[in-house]
Amino acid sequence: MISEAVAEAVHRARKAQADVASWTQAQADEAVTAAGWHCYQEGTARRLARLSFEETGLGNVEDLFTLQRRRTLGILRDLHGVRTVGVVDEQPELGLVRIAKPLGVIAVASPTTAPAPGIICNALPMLKTRNAVVFSPHPRAQRAARATIEVLRAGLAEVGAPPDLVQCLPAAGREAGRELMAAADSVVAIGGAGTVRRAYHSGTPAIGAGVGNPTVIVDETADLADAVSKIHTGAGFNNGTSCSSESNVLVHASVAADFEAGLVRAGAHVCGEDETARLTALLWPDGATLNRMMIGRPVAEIARAAGIALDQPEKVSVLVVRCADPRRDDVVLREKISPLLTVAAYDDFDEAVRLVQAISDRCGRGHSCAVHTSSVPRVMRLAEAVASCRVVVNQSTMTNTGSFDSGVPFTTTLSSGSWGGSSVSGNVTWRHFLNHTTVSRPIPSRLPDEAVIFGGYWRHGREQEAVTAAEQRAM
Repeated sequence: MISEAVAEAVHRARKAQADVASWTQAQADEAVTAAGWHCYQEGTARRLARLSFEETGLGNVEDLFTLQRRRTLGILRDLHGVRTVGVVDEQPELGLVRIAKPLGVIAVASPTTAPAPGIICNALPMLKTRNAVVFSPHPRAQRAARATIEVLRAGLAEVGAPPDLVQCLPAAGREAGRELMAAADSVVAIGGAGTVRRAYHSGTPAIGAGVGNPTVIVDETADLADAVSKIHTGAGFNNGTSCSSESNVLVHASVAADFEAGLVRAGAHVCGEDETARLTALLWPDGATLNRMMIGRPVAEIARAAGIALDQPEKVSVLVVRCADPRRDDVVLREKISPLLTVAAYDDFDEAVRLVQAISDRCGRGHSCAVHTSSVPRVMRLAEAVASCRVVVNQSTMTNTGSFDSGVPFTTTLSSGSWGGSSVSGNVTWRHFLNHTTVSRPIPSRLPDEAVIFGGYWRHGREQEAVTAAEQRAM
């Protein structure tokens, strides 16, 4: 039975969505711009970043601020000029017209990592498509979620749009989330595997994010300095809390020493065997399950807890551990959600490709991988071989969620296709928040040429028919 709080939120969302179902494109665009501007303003973004960090303890304030501004601007860029109201496609030669319509009320399970950007970057494309959205925040990020939603609501109210288009459940938790998912018209689930499973079990059409754990190949032809810079930055950004943070690196044996030396110069600490053992015991105390109390924490705090002495802890942003045999199922090759990078050497590129898939199969199937190389054929060999929705080339895997110097659309929901148990293969954008009505009119008949369609089968069949007919005449 749906609780009163969930029922009330959904009721208000349905009323607000009914009010905007007849919006013009200009009205939808104005609402998105106003809500986005309120979130983008520097003072607001810094306030939400501080609140997110104070409540969750994950990441760091400056990176959370940067993330919110960059993703908000990127989402708005991707939405600018896009038609989501009325006729969106006409094909007169086929007699077809497509009309865009909203889904209705969308339930979103939002995560504890970077809660403000996660909410903003879902709400804006949902508003653009004239939907209402009700967020079910992670219990550890309730205050940040509510504060973010109040900012969005203020932007809507400023232009006369119904604030109830964007809401937050007053109570967080799995049961309230389940009830909301069951009552909504569509579900978007961002977070852990459990959240995604609950979304798909809700009985409501759902889109789920995939589990991250990007493995990166650095071959002997790569621009090593560029690869080091991008991998180090991605692995340490916001304390490695993104599902797209670089997690594992397979580096060609001939450049492995230079690669590690470059990481150290960039601000990484390469752990010795004893340090690796203590760090592994800290992060996976039972040998399998990640210690949730240590995820997203600064390097200095993790190192101190693991008994790792750093000469200048304030200058170290990534911890590096070596994996002698990446063919084994070692926990250090799994998702870390922390500023920790696993490095292993390889000798043959095809071996590295097989390792990428094997590591992904154990954790992160379908999500993403990357390669730093000067060889175009190697890029395609990797892309054709792996069961992955994203293959990032000579970039940080952080560009998975959108970048101003790549063509990938901005999003906070990275689905992993059937490989990762998702219904969507790729980045979830405004396109996933629309229904379409197709109008079909009669056109002149387009009967196909059977010889073209069937090719050799058609010719052979006609020859056989001719032989049979001749035999029958001879009888």
